[in-house]
Amino acid sequence: MKPIIDHIQITVKNLNVAESFYDKFFPILGFDPQKKVKAYIKEHDFRVIEYSHPLLSFAITSPREQFKNDIIHRRKPGALHHLAFKAESRKEVDESYKKLVEAGAHIVNPPKIYPEYSANYYAVFFKDLEGIKYEIVCTRAE
Repeated sequence: MKPIIDHIQITVKNLNVAESFYDKFFPILGFDPQKKVKAYIKEHDFRVIEYSHPLLSFAITSPREQFKNDIIHRRKPGALHHLAFKAESRKEVDESYKKLVEAGAHIVNPPKIYPEYSANYYAVFFKDLEGIKYEIVCTRAE
């Protein structure tokens, strides 16, 4: 078996706010927002918006009522610390950075080399509108 992820589903605080951001963010990664699917899953009492790509499906989901006011914090047990997407080149990281700024992402750290990770670790770190942290990284020597 290969460690390939089939799909990711993340709970967001406000599905409407998140959708507007992810509609701008996912095209940077090659997703087509026109192919997204929205559904209400009655058995689990949540709304979901799924973005599909030939290599990965990514869904954002509404929270349960009792958790809707919880603070998102990546250091809570069981929480997503951050999610990194692999870029093919540093130029791709730089281009993504510009598009992320336009999309309204909160840039945590702009593109640069992070020698504390490796000699060729070139990345941009950012958060969505609710504070969920992401990264776009290239580890190729250039």
